[in-house]
Amino acid sequence: MRDADWGRRGLCRTAPPDELFVQGAAQNRAKALCSGCPVRTECLAYALDERIGHGIWGGMTERERRALLRRRPSVTSWRHLLHAAQLRHAQAVTGQTATVASRSAG
Repeated sequence: MRDADWGRRGLCRTAPPDELFVQGAAQNRAKALCSGCPVRTECLAYALDERIGHGIWGGMTERERRALLRRRPSVTSWRHLLHAAQLRHAQAVTGQTATVASRSAG
């Protein structure tokens, strides 16, 4: 899959854009849309790598993204960093599942 294909699978693709570029308490409602999105990580990585300054992307507000960028100024590719983290998490979950299954079998 090409990097650009993720946008077509986002839960927000059918939401009015005005709902994703909001201020204040409305940001929490917009972020909730991201919670179950299958491309949340790709969306967040895109916003961080492109330094997008407005709207909710990947479940984070512009303020949250700016703070993250300040905390991690040495990151050159958020896409690579977040993808690697996803892989580690999936491996950990799979390992935990296998461990639990082997314990219950014994």
